[in-house]
Amino acid sequence: MLENGDDKVFGFGQLIGILKKNPKKIVFTEGQDPRILEASSRLLASYFLNPILVGNRDKIAEAAEEAGFNIRGAEIIDPEHYDRMDEMVSLLCELRKDKGMTPEKARGLLKQANYFGTMLVKMGEADALLGGATYSTADTVRPALQLIKTKPGSNIVSSCFILVRPSATGENEVLAMADCAINIDPTEDQLVEIAGEAAECAKIFGVDPQLAFLSYSTHGSGAGEAVDKMRNAAAKTKKKYPELPIDGELQFDAAVSPRVARTKCPESTVAGHANTFIFPDINAGNIGYKIAQRMGNFEAYGPILLGLNAPVNDLSRGCNASEVYSMAIITAALA
Repeated sequence: MLENGDDKVFGFGQLIGILKKNPKKIVFTEGQDPRILEASSRLLASYFLNPILVGNRDKIAEAAEEAGFNIRGAEIIDPEHYDRMDEMVSLLCELRKDKGMTPEKARGLLKQANYFGTMLVKMGEADALLGGATYSTADTVRPALQLIKTKPGSNIVSSCFILVRPSATGENEVLAMADCAINIDPTEDQLVEIAGEAAECAKIFGVDPQLAFLSYSTHGSGAGEAVDKMRNAAAKTKKKYPELPIDGELQFDAAVSPRVARTKCPESTVAGHANTFIFPDINAGNIGYKIAQRMGNFEAYGPILLGLNAPVNDLSRGCNASEVYSMAIITAALA
C-alpha cells in the first residue's frame, strides 16, 4: 500500500490534488486503534483530509500518546457526550420507522461506533466513513445500507478493487475488478449496474475503461446458463452505456492477450487489452483479484464500495496504517 513519499503512485497524486482544493472530513469508527491513529497523524500533517475519530476522548488521547502519534487538530467525538444526540436519535427513528425504531432502541444502537459514525455522515457532519479495522465487513456495510442507502438510479451496492503493478515502461499498470466482495451471484441486470459503477471508479484512477465480461467461454465457444448470463449482461451494458468499449462473454486469456484474442475473437476491439473485468459471481471475483495480488505482484486497493449516497468503505481487519491512509484518500476522493 501507499508508503511515505509514494503519494504520486498511479492516481493518488491526482486524488490528493482534488482533496487539497476541497478538503473533506472522514469518520474513523475505531478512533482508538493504533493503525487509525498513525494514519490520522499522517493525514493531519498533510492538510488535505480532516479525520474525525469516534470514541472516548481521554482513551484516544492516551492511546495516541503511548504510541507516539501526534493527533492534535483531529476532531474527537464521543457518542456518550455528543451535543446533537437528541437530533441524531430523532433522525434515526425517522429513517427506521418502518422497522419499529424507538428512541430507546436508537440510543442503544448509537452507542455502537459503526452506527454513530454512519449517522455523522448522514447528518452532514462528515463527508465519508472508513471502518472495519476491528469490525466485520457486514458491520460496516449494514449501517450504510440502512441509513445512507443507495444513490438515485442505483438498486444495489457493489464493490471494485483497483490493482496496481509497475510496468517495464516505468508507468504503472492499473486494472479494475468487480464485484469481488459484495454481491454473491449477481443477476444480468445487477451485472449491468456493477459494470457501470466499476467503469466510473476506474476513471477516477486514470483508467480508460475497456470492459470484459468474463466467462469460461469466448463468443459462444462454451455453453450453459453462466455463459448466457455474461453474454446477455454484456449486451445489456452496451445498450445502456453505448460510449463504453465492452465485450463479452470472454475468457480471461482472450481478454488480456492480443495473441489469443486474434485467434479466438479477431473482430473484437476490446479483447486483448481489457483493463476492467466484470466477474460472473463473488467466487470468481474474489479468487481472481487475490491471484493477481499474490501471484501477479499487484497491489490491491479495496474493496471500494459503489452505489451509496455517500462514500463508506471497509478495511481489512488485518490492515496496517499505510493501508488505512491510502483507503482514506480513496474514500474521501469519492465524495
